Amino acid sequence: MIPINAPDAPKAITAYRHGNVIGNILFTAGQIGLVPETGELVGASIDAQTEQVMKNLTAILRAAGTDWSRVAQATVYLTDLADYAAANAVYTRMVGDARPARSCTQVVAIPKGAKVMIELVAEV
Repeated sequence: MIPINAPDAPKAITAYRHGNVIGNILFTAGQIGLVPETGELVGASIDAQTEQVMKNLTAILRAAGTDWSRVAQATVYLTDLADYAAANAVYTRMVGDARPARSCTQVVAIPKGAKVMIELVAEV
């Protein structure tokens, strides 16, 4: 197993890595909309948080030597499914032509009061 800790992603807030590569598969930890430089949430809007999550995931993919075109699966967690359309619009814009398989579910809470968290499985 190869640990991935991306220098351009926010530092872990508890005991985890940004991701692990096993064989040629990257498994990321769930990412929330933390600004890498401050470790604080980017803002209260679902749009801003989703965009920051996607930027953080892009940094982790890059650190592992891969990109969105090789993402096989994404899991999206929202604290309110009413935010789905707005989060999906940002997600779709940022993945471009990549269309990973995706699941989305509503959860009771996400760390730091975030509204969205996303984790990925990608080929490296």
